[in-house]
Order: sequence, then C-alpha cells, then structure tokens
Amino acid sequence: MKIVVSDITYYVEIRGKGSSLLFLHGFTGSSQNWLPIVSMFEDTYQCILIDILGHGRTDSPANSKLYDIEKVSRDIISILDELLIDNVTLIGYSMGGRLALALAINYPQRINKLILESSSPGLLLESERNIRSENDLKLANDIRKNGIEWFVNYWEQIPLFETQHSLSTEVKQAIRKQRLNNKTVGLVNSLIGMGTGSQPSYWDRLGSLEIPVLLICGEVDQKFCEIAKQMSKKLPNAKVEKITGVGHAIHVEHPKFFGKIVSEFL
Repeated sequence: MKIVVSDITYYVEIRGKGSSLLFLHGFTGSSQNWLPIVSMFEDTYQCILIDILGHGRTDSPANSKLYDIEKVSRDIISILDELLIDNVTLIGYSMGGRLALALAINYPQRINKLILESSSPGLLLESERNIRSENDLKLANDIRKNGIEWFVNYWEQIPLFETQHSLSTEVKQAIRKQRLNNKTVGLVNSLIGMGTGSQPSYWDRLGSLEIPVLLICGEVDQKFCEIAKQMSKKLPNAKVEKITGVGHAIHVEHPKFFGKIVSEFL
C-alpha cells in the first residue's frame, strides 16, 4: 500500500496478524530484503515493512533536508498513526538500525522492544562526524556523476560485504537487481541527509532506553561487534549476540539462524 506523509508517498507492506513487528532495511536496500525473515514470523505477528525514504517504491525527493533521520523517524510514527498501531517491536539493519534507534529514543512510548543488526548510535565526536560527512558527500557526488550501476559495482566490492561473495549466485543476483532499482537522487540524498556523519550522536542517550534491546553482529564484522559491546555497557537492558562465520548482513547470510535468535528474544 501507499501512505502519504508530509507530501511524501511511502511504500508500506503488511503481512500477518498479531503483535506488530516493524522492519527497517539498510542503505541501498528495500523492504523486500526482509521477506525471507518475515516468512518465519507472519503466522504469529503482524509484520510491517517500509521502504525508507529514497529507497525502493518510496519517493526520492530532491531536497536532502527531508532525509534527516529525526524527520524520517517522525514520518514513520505518522505511518503507524495512520495504521492505528500504538506500539511495535523494531527490527533494524545497519542504516535501518540507526533509524530504529532514533525512533526508540525519541518515541519510547511507542516501542516495545528493539533489535539492532550491525548498527550504531552514530559517531561520538563532532570531528569524526565532520570527516564522515565529507566522505559521504564525496561518495554522493561520485554516484551523481557515474550513476547507479557504477555505484552498485563499487558497493559490492567494499570490505564490509566481503563475506557475501560466498552467497549463491541466485541470492547475489537478487540483491544486485534490487540495488539497481534504486534511484540516483534517493541514494545521494540518503548519504547526505541520513548518513552516519549527518545524524545526531545517540551515545549519551542510550542510558535512557529502558526497553529490552538485542544487539546482533557477525563475528567477521569486528567493527560492529565492538560497537555492540560498547553499546551494551550503556544500555540498561541489552543483550549481545555475536554470530560466527558471518559478516555485516546476518539476515542475508544466515537467515534461519537470524530468525531463530530474533524469535527467542521475542
């Protein structure tokens, strides 16, 4: 279905009935990335999938300020209001995890539990955020100049996704096709407006988050496992699950095990 919020049309898909699970995908992804996981939960839960601004079938506006992570989190609350859903459990991956954390911190009364996969509260120091913003802007300009296919070729080869090279040809082709379906302006503005360098740091606000939080990371993805470890020290009610033999995208590389861990937490 399509839901209009602040003159922006969001693509939303609902599967199953029961308590609500809201899934938020990563950068270059779409709601469809979650379907193998959703198939494990839709018999007992209402699964809500949203294409985040600039991705999939949601609009990709030209104004990068509309992609501000706290503005987008307000949009998602408006979508839940439209659907008459009072509270949800959030499952967010990477960029979607940062967005999920923004939602949980700013709208704690609407969130039951929080599951973050390979995600972070942003960068602690302003100097780090400035450097990251400059790098994101450079990459955004390269995408604008060279186009989506160039970027997808580049993105597939970054070290973060090295473990995905062992996925089946069918899965890799499906991921590539979905990435290529994104719009240049959407990815460019997501980097500028919702990138790690442009979002607020939530490190100092983690202590206020009293709901149960599950932090999932892949053993090979050492950077995000260390972030999860540091986050768990600040969160009052957190559990860390480090998954052996996988990297950044656990739900893609080992979906059945990911589903099992989430099910046990729920």
